[in-house]
Amino acid sequence: MSAALQGELGLQLLKLLISVAVVIGLSLIAERLSTRMAGLLSGYPLGTAITLGFIGVEISPEFAGQSAVYTLAGFSSTLALGVGYWLCGRAQGLRGVINGTLGGLLGWLLASLVLAQFEFTRVSGVIVTLIAIVLCMRLYRGVPESTARKSPFSWVSLLARAGLAAGIVFGITALAHLLPPSWAGLVAAFPVTMYPLLVILHLTQGPVAVATVIKHYPAGLGSLLCYALVVSLSYPGMGVGLGTLLGFIVATAWLGVFTPLQRRLASRRTASA
Repeated sequence: MSAALQGELGLQLLKLLISVAVVIGLSLIAERLSTRMAGLLSGYPLGTAITLGFIGVEISPEFAGQSAVYTLAGFSSTLALGVGYWLCGRAQGLRGVINGTLGGLLGWLLASLVLAQFEFTRVSGVIVTLIAIVLCMRLYRGVPESTARKSPFSWVSLLARAGLAAGIVFGITALAHLLPPSWAGLVAAFPVTMYPLLVILHLTQGPVAVATVIKHYPAGLGSLLCYALVVSLSYPGMGVGLGTLLGFIVATAWLGVFTPLQRRLASRRTASA
């Protein structure tokens, strides 16, 4: 086996392991700890870091940096997916998953087609998504909270999570080789970690738990915006490794400031109610 082929196989294996680990970790948080926390962490730059990082490695850091500019606006499409899933996935079981998936993908596709008509800068991309975040948070204000039930361990569920996560990541990074930076950036914003989490929770916990994750997802998008913004600036000059590290540092700092602030605001609203 040639060194080039070994390197390619090693890269694909690494992509598989990272994708699986991230989605399983989020699922365990939702099932064992809190669907609210899972919703917030779904907005942490996990899936986006995987897709943009591997696009940078497989194509070039410059291409990934250009794509990240459109990823900033593309998070609006992710929010549209959440709205579509929430509106259509009200039924229990597999029927709810199928309806929610179709509604979510339709929302994502329509939003992406609209966004693809515009040329975005870093500023305009951030503004579009901030507007979408505010609208979604207002839309979800009346969504009731739920507490996740502990589910027994299942190898079938574990393998399903692994396959779904890996399939999405491999599909996105393969598409990036065929797309211009604008569409590659929009596709990179697809919720690699959130969508499998919604499917898993829907089948094991029901649509109420799914609605809780979707409700809190917009609040966690600030760290994703920070990450994509840093990557768009740092990848061309610093490369994928250092650019990714810097992106995570800024995104984590955002969560460290925003999460306590959000808790204080929530406690004040509860006290005044």
